[in-house]
Amino acid sequence: MYKCAAFDLDGTLVNSLCDLGDSVNKALEHHGLPTHSYESYKYFVGNGRAKLIERAMGAAAENAELLDAVTKEYDELYALHCLDKTRPYPGLPEALAELKARGVKLTVLSNKPDEFVDKMLTTLFPRIEFDLSWGKKAAYAPKPDPASLLAQLAEIGADKDDCIYIGDSGVDVITARNCGVDFCGVLWGFRKESELRAEGAEVFVNTAEELVQVILNGRK
Repeated sequence: MYKCAAFDLDGTLVNSLCDLGDSVNKALEHHGLPTHSYESYKYFVGNGRAKLIERAMGAAAENAELLDAVTKEYDELYALHCLDKTRPYPGLPEALAELKARGVKLTVLSNKPDEFVDKMLTTLFPRIEFDLSWGKKAAYAPKPDPASLLAQLAEIGADKDDCIYIGDSGVDVITARNCGVDFCGVLWGFRKESELRAEGAEVFVNTAEELVQVILNGRK
């Protein structure tokens, strides 16, 4: 059994695509910029807020004043609307409760701004006591840099061999590899299996129940 399961947030624990896309689109529209489909936002997210806004703005992001204005408006909109449509993926609240009951330490590590992470987790997973939950913190570079995940493991006293990182994107695969921990890819998220395989992922799950079994069975 893995003693620690560390999770990405967007596309892994929660489907937040609509709230992310709606908030960015409203900010873009207010500044006269083209908006995008939800499908496009699957590939804009994953590397943090700054990259999300830059990708959505395209060449317009080269205007630093406009970039700052869109980012500020997005922050204000997302703070108000981050829980309008965002929901846990099916079976995950129950899966996390089972893992917690079996003694697995649970952490969340996201590139989302830190101020949103606890707000979302306490609302969407009210019965789950996470051991740590971090968004992007100023002290650490964003994923796939391993520093934040290594810091989490140190804080909860977990060895790398006892930890598995769970995510839905190539960024998550690289994060796990850079940190030296095992990885499990979820196939209900924003990115395709082919992207994860291209980065070297080998373990995948289609349901929350399958994920529980991977974690409880531990390293092969």
